[in-house]
Amino acid sequence: MDATTNALNWFEISVTDIARAKKFYETILSIKMDQMEMMGMQMAFFPYEPQNGKVGGALVQGPMHKPSAEGAVIYLNGNPDIAIALAKVEAAGGKIIIPKSIISPEIGFHAFIIDTEGNKVALHSNK
Repeated sequence: MDATTNALNWFEISVTDIARAKKFYETILSIKMDQMEMMGMQMAFFPYEPQNGKVGGALVQGPMHKPSAEGAVIYLNGNPDIAIALAKVEAAGGKIIIPKSIISPEIGFHAFIIDTEGNKVALHSNK
């Protein structure tokens, strides 16, 4: 892998209720997610620009996708300020498990949440 390559190419967040999870992430991140069936699974896609080398991902409901609060943690873009997304988490059905905390002045801030499906997800922002 060369220095210009992203370490992460794609991510999937496992869900048991695609409609509920889609509404949760659209609400807290103020985004629109397109949904479709693909390879026997329901998928809702986070916005991304593959032509610009941006990483993309999706919510996935399928027999091999089981939500979990254990294992790898995905950091979602909460810019400009994760406080905006965090203010919506509990009303949207999630839970904040680590509030907004500074990583370092150069890296910014993070917070950890549990989504409506039981997944532990992190949010990151520069301020």
